[in-house]
Amino acid sequence: MRLLFLVLGWLFVALGVAGAFLPVLPTTPFLLLAVACFARSSPRLEAWLMNHPRFGEPLRNWREKGAIPRRAKIAAVAMMAASYAIFWFGTSPPFWRAVLVAALMIGPAIFVVTRPEPGA
Repeated sequence: MRLLFLVLGWLFVALGVAGAFLPVLPTTPFLLLAVACFARSSPRLEAWLMNHPRFGEPLRNWREKGAIPRRAKIAAVAMMAASYAIFWFGTSPPFWRAVLVAALMIGPAIFVVTRPEPGA
């Protein structure tokens, strides 16, 4: 199992780094998954990510306080709204599908918005 978590950790790091450069791929969620995998496989790699100069602070904020910065909250909700608009206007979905997708997107949006902010 340790090897599986190690491999998954590196896979999530790779996806997180790609997300730093690609606008449609998130960075922090993949790095959170990587930290969780490294916590079960390699304390050294977990410490490396948690103390990383670029990514360490958001990871520590999440682990210690469940905190998400306001800027990240705004970006996440804006991307969800833009994605829904593209879905709505791009596919002209039937009413039930539009409601289902909206309901599935509102839940995570509420979760993100209700998280505390760092330093609050």
